[in-house]
Amino acid sequence: VATPHPMHREHTLLALRAGKPVLCEKPFAINEGEARDMVAEARARGLFLMEGMWTRFFPAMAEVRKLVSAGAIGEVNLVQADFGFRAQVNPSSRLFDPNLGGGALLDVGIYPVSLSSMILGEPDRIAGLAKLNDQTGVDETAGMVFSHPKGAISVLSTAVRTNTPHEAVIMGSEGRIIIHSAWWSPSRITLIPASGEQQEMSFPYEASGFQFEASEVAACLRAGKTESEIMPLDETLSIMRTLDTLRGQWGLKYPME
Repeated sequence: VATPHPMHREHTLLALRAGKPVLCEKPFAINEGEARDMVAEARARGLFLMEGMWTRFFPAMAEVRKLVSAGAIGEVNLVQADFGFRAQVNPSSRLFDPNLGGGALLDVGIYPVSLSSMILGEPDRIAGLAKLNDQTGVDETAGMVFSHPKGAISVLSTAVRTNTPHEAVIMGSEGRIIIHSAWWSPSRITLIPASGEQQEMSFPYEASGFQFEASEVAACLRAGKTESEIMPLDETLSIMRTLDTLRGQWGLKYPME
């Protein structure tokens, strides 16, 4: 399902009710309520369902998870990531039209939010500030700070009116990992330990990069799984909760809500 955000729930339910497994593009839905409907339907029917967060499945990102899990940078204390670009304002375009779920957060802000979730889990405190577009009211630039149960912090930013560095850094007590630009489709990371030499690692790939996500779906289906362990549905719901909380702080509600 790769239609605009507000159609994800309807189109996913159509496919599930026809007995089809579904890979649904991010953002999974407009809000957590819609996402819960989709997850409940899939689980009731015993069908596969996954959020299409392609970043999770790149070999470079798998290496990041491996390094963090192995304690290569010690205890993670800080995650910093951004995803912003500058688009011209067009009130009827997908990026700016509230009827299409427009704004930076749902389009590209979900990437750093999802990275934070992958490394540190669901935040226990969420703070965000956004500049809303003068014409349509959707978020065009936003900064977000999360705290997590063990004390770690995520500092994230997103925009559709500002170009950002497109880099992510995971900082720990014993070093850091840099995921180089563009970090959401990564081919290169650098491990910088507190002691010892830094290691640059390359993970070149051909084609678009979507093949890694497709391979995960195929492997899950062959194994008879209804969820991916790399992008589980409960985590997708958690991410949607975080997005809802941020929009609530900004006073951003979509017409279909």
